[in-house]
Amino acid sequence: MKALVKTFAAAALIAVSTFTMAAEGPGSKAAKANVNLSTADFALDHYVAVTTEGQSAGVEQLFAEDFSQKIQASNAQSHSREAVIKSLKKQKGEKLNCTVTTDIIEESADYMVAKVTLKFESFTKTDLVTLERMGNEWKVSKSINSYK
Repeated sequence: MKALVKTFAAAALIAVSTFTMAAEGPGSKAAKANVNLSTADFALDHYVAVTTEGQSAGVEQLFAEDFSQKIQASNAQSHSREAVIKSLKKQKGEKLNCTVTTDIIEESADYMVAKVTLKFESFTKTDLVTLERMGNEWKVSKSINSYK
């Protein structure tokens, strides 16, 4: 009798966990994942992964609330935090065909400016990224892009 009760309890537990996972849906864990942004280097590495490798985990966590992006070109453009996040989520899983280099221009205990260069076959994109310590995490607060 005890074996029968244990069998039914195990079956019920499996059924509940299966229904819970199905209700979450595919990919929902990746969207909710917390990313380690405890150092400027971690935040910069994650920014590069999000913008060049199509990673979407923690994308909202990465950008400061007042984040802005400017694109210096013949028709200069500005984008809000929400627009950039929406665009990056659409690129989920898409890896850019380019060579990436990063150089730290300025760094202090609470502030970092980095130059991220993306070398494509026919052009180069330069991204000046400003990161700031906000509490215990580092966030990207500004991005200025130019093309050659």
